[in-house]
Amino acid sequence: MPIAPITGKLRKRLILDLTSALGLGTASSFAYWYGVKLPSVRREEAFYIKYNAERAAAVAAATSQS
Repeated sequence: MPIAPITGKLRKRLILDLTSALGLGTASSFAYWYGVKLPSVRREEAFYIKYNAERAAAVAAATSQS
C-alpha cells in the first residue's frame, strides 16, 4: 500500500517564508528608520543650525567692529 504524495506543502512553506520575510523586513526597516536614522539626522541638523547661528553672530560682531 503506497503512501499518497504530499502535494502543495512546498508552495505553502514558500508563501509562509516569503510573507514572514517581507513582514519582518518591513518592520525592521521602519524600526531602524524611526528609531535610529531620524533621531540621528535631527541631532545633526540641530548641531548645524546652532553652528551656523554662532558663525553668523561672530561674523556680524567682526563686521560691526570694523
